[in-house]
Amino acid sequence: MSAPASICLLRTSAIGDVTHVVPLVHTLRRAWPQAELTWIIGKLERKLVGDLPGVDFVTFNKGAGWAGMREVHAALKGRRFDALLQMQVALRSNLLSLGIKAERRIGYDHARAKDLHSLVINERIPARSGEHVLQAIGSFCEPLGLKQAEVRWDIPIPEEAHAWAAQQWPNDKPVLLVSPTSSHALRNWRPERYATVMDHADAEGWLSVLIGGPSPAERGMADAILARCKHPPLDLTGKDTLKKLMAMFCRAQLLLTPDSGPMHMANTVGLKVLGLHAASNPARSGPYSDRRWCVDKYDAATRKYLGKPASEIPWGSKIEKPGVMDLIEVDDVIERFEAVCRTDSSQ
Repeated sequence: MSAPASICLLRTSAIGDVTHVVPLVHTLRRAWPQAELTWIIGKLERKLVGDLPGVDFVTFNKGAGWAGMREVHAALKGRRFDALLQMQVALRSNLLSLGIKAERRIGYDHARAKDLHSLVINERIPARSGEHVLQAIGSFCEPLGLKQAEVRWDIPIPEEAHAWAAQQWPNDKPVLLVSPTSSHALRNWRPERYATVMDHADAEGWLSVLIGGPSPAERGMADAILARCKHPPLDLTGKDTLKKLMAMFCRAQLLLTPDSGPMHMANTVGLKVLGLHAASNPARSGPYSDRRWCVDKYDAATRKYLGKPASEIPWGSKIEKPGVMDLIEVDDVIERFEAVCRTDSSQ
């Protein structure tokens, strides 16, 4: 199979899924260093990975509706790709792809295709179940004759971001970063439970640091946690950027978070992640490299809300029901925190 001269990658969001595309970019670059890679990506997501070398980025402003699509199509006017990797099945992305000219239009298998996805592609990735999202995205190179044999990220982090992170806390204590808010509200844990875990970490000699974006929901969650903490943590909510957040992940020892973008960002730099999973399956969407520190109540959630074990429901099903995260008890999280402490002290 001849090397393609040009490849268009379409994955506009979300932050976590965008990190899963980065290993695929490296796989393509290693195999075909002369190929032109173009990545259509969301505005926020570009701030995280838009400085990857060897990639031409085209920003899709999702909030602009049809005008945003027209901007992308105008930016690609006159261009035709050897292959389009259509890695997002949402209706908006499927419609966006109609304006991208490509000989080969590679998309998901029948089981994972939805929202008219099958109408905008002419090839499919292998049909597999039980894959992590990163593995599914990595398989988009297989119809091109490649295999993603290595997973690496190497997302650039500017020196000024590292310098900023270095100023936020001293190096005299291990640091527990707490990113408490998911974009899916039903994946969020209770603020009083976060506060209890953070107070426990304080008693164990750790510094707890609250992080998150500037949105009202994230600020509200941070304030609710702060109001319940006996020992005030360092509050950096709304004070960072995506690159500064990456730099903080390089400095800390552990991240506590529900299934969210920061979970996957932290994973790219090797930070241990204490993920909170009840609404989603960590085997599919948890931190890819190391899920030892996660609390997994997904099977308990499927049994309670669907009446079946996780093994008997479709792969990737989400149990985003009110109260589902209450299946995760404070003691479950403290047990995983203590496991991290034991591991760190033995090294």
